[in-house]
Amino acid sequence: MAQSLSGSVPALAGWSVEGSLPILAVVIVAGLGTTLLFAVSLAAYRRRRRAQYRLIALAVGALLARSVVGAGTVLGVVPMPAHHLIAHSLDFLIAALVLYAVYAHAPGSVGDESASD
Repeated sequence: MAQSLSGSVPALAGWSVEGSLPILAVVIVAGLGTTLLFAVSLAAYRRRRRAQYRLIALAVGALLARSVVGAGTVLGVVPMPAHHLIAHSLDFLIAALVLYAVYAHAPGSVGDESASD
């Protein structure tokens, strides 16, 4: 069992998400909701065909991938260290995509196609 720096066993040392049905249920519901949001973001991109909609669809797709990683962790396919590396990398990617979509495609910005209209 892992010990803390003080040498005592932490209160949650034996707690694991692997095989937890309640956590799996939450991840599945979140995944279903995210799948719906991803479908809507793809529909918006197909309708508008603009770069900012593509960036948002990619961000929501990364959010969906995060749910898949979470389910894989609960099912024992993705080890917890890999889960943290992948999930936090996806968090960064999601934030970067959304911020770039806002920054690069703000009205009057260099990437804004409607600024010259």
